[in-house]
Amino acid sequence: MSDTQALVDSNWLARQPPASVRIVDLRWALSGPAALEKYRAGHIPGAVYVDMEHDLSRPGGPGRHPLPEPDDFARVLGRFGVAPTTQVVVYDDGGGSVAARLWFMLRVYGHERASVLDGGYAAWVKAGLPVTQDEPRIAPAPPPALRLDASRLVDRTFVAGLLAARKEPGARHALVMDARAPERYRGETEPVDKRAGHIPGAVNAPFSGNLKDGRFRPPEELRALYDRLGAGRASEIVASCGSGVTACHTLLALELAGIGGGKLYVGSWSDWSSQPGAPVATGADPG
Repeated sequence: MSDTQALVDSNWLARQPPASVRIVDLRWALSGPAALEKYRAGHIPGAVYVDMEHDLSRPGGPGRHPLPEPDDFARVLGRFGVAPTTQVVVYDDGGGSVAARLWFMLRVYGHERASVLDGGYAAWVKAGLPVTQDEPRIAPAPPPALRLDASRLVDRTFVAGLLAARKEPGARHALVMDARAPERYRGETEPVDKRAGHIPGAVNAPFSGNLKDGRFRPPEELRALYDRLGAGRASEIVASCGSGVTACHTLLALELAGIGGGKLYVGSWSDWSSQPGAPVATGADPG
């Protein structure tokens, strides 16, 4: 396997010597059982628990899950024994929709040796592989030197400008994709944010469409999926969602499809919808 391979399967992971990888349990959801409770009830042997809310985001906005500062993220990685040469494999129980957040963060902060476990915890269990309640004792490592690639991140002003420019004569094709479920995109329901609907001009690309039976579709299917949305001819591609978490699933799918250059709107809908006067579209049409 290449050190930068974005996706690995359970059989590959089971064959790795324990000291050669750092496995991360990143089970998290907006509602339901607490992620730490799930981890303590059973997890992949050697896996460390990472908290989505406290380890992979910071307070203060924009949006509900802004990225931590590089030094803070480096301390998190050091606490879990992640050195510059450590291969990190992250899993969840949501089809990679949360695990992709850490994968993207590692990549955007300069740690290339990062992969998502295809099928997550369910695939591991289905393969008959062992689980444990034992929590590993991990020797901390010095916090790695991280360098944020800010070119992969965009804010509300950038997105608004991108969508405004598409109406100008001769404008290049820019694509903003919203990874939320269709009913949230259409504005029929909104469980957490201030307003319902979507960013005018954004197309709906639910992260669930990247999956088949809980695993990522083959690269050629992902390529066809995103080409139908216009990714193949886009001059700019921005992934958005509720708060910059599941949008990373879009970015992972794009990489698997061989479509590079995607950017993350970190604040996503939680940032956009919180701004007084920000335009909102509803229904299935991008607007």
